[in-house]
Amino acid sequence: MNKESTKVVIICAVIALVVSLVGVKLFSGSTIVNNTNNTSSVKSTLASVLDKKEIRVGYVVYAPQMIKDANTGALSGIFHDALEEAGKNLGLKINWVEEVSWGTMIEGLQAGRYDMVGSPVWPSAPRATQADFTLPLTYSANSVFARSDDKRFDLSYDAINSPDIRIAAIDGDISATIAAQQFPKAKIVSLPQLSEQSQELLTVSTGKADVTFVEPFFGDEFSQKNAGSVKNVQPTNPLRVNGNAMMVAQGQEEFKAMINVALEEELNSGFIDGLVKKYEVSKNSFYPIAKPFSLPR
Repeated sequence: MNKESTKVVIICAVIALVVSLVGVKLFSGSTIVNNTNNTSSVKSTLASVLDKKEIRVGYVVYAPQMIKDANTGALSGIFHDALEEAGKNLGLKINWVEEVSWGTMIEGLQAGRYDMVGSPVWPSAPRATQADFTLPLTYSANSVFARSDDKRFDLSYDAINSPDIRIAAIDGDISATIAAQQFPKAKIVSLPQLSEQSQELLTVSTGKADVTFVEPFFGDEFSQKNAGSVKNVQPTNPLRVNGNAMMVAQGQEEFKAMINVALEEELNSGFIDGLVKKYEVSKNSFYPIAKPFSLPR
């Protein structure tokens, strides 16, 4: 091999070495970056809760499941007492940090302002794309209420799905979801997020809307206080039956599992049944959870 050939070989070898080193450097660097991106520096909800020994809870006032005393601000109700009992059994403080609305509760959960929503939330497909749910503590019927003299919906709910029908619904509430999903042709009379169910019923009783969708005990209570101005259109045929669950952030399976174990313990011990009897406004306001076992004969 002459000098010129040797020189060419050496140059090629040096170039190959440089390219190889650069490639290793780039590959190594990208690996580090990817590993950094895939490793979360934020604690999981469970780790944070166990570290601080408290659960931060957002809540929506929704009697009798979440009651707030207008004078003292003290909280009570089925879901309040159930979560307090769970906290006691878990050795964790329940910190009720923020009152929210149906329309803003998911936003606060995603922003990390609280670890869970402790009020009864009805799981739905739209909500499931943004949050997760615990097991239900009870089930609730959702019934159609109309003015007492209105017989258009007594035989079929199909009559509601018409451009001539107005549905009173609270923004962000399940009533608005039902209206959009099941009765898309009807008009929605929107009420502000912090409105109470009595406002939906008042909107119907005063003729500003034709129907609304609420739990029977709300409608029955309103009717008793307002001279039978509204009625449950089909008492034995609820429009929907919904599970009453608490809400947690998506992807926090360990935290949800811990809460579920504590709540299931209360269900199996009869503690939840006792709370329902204590707080329910009228008999059979809530449907109990069926026991997942049978007693020996």
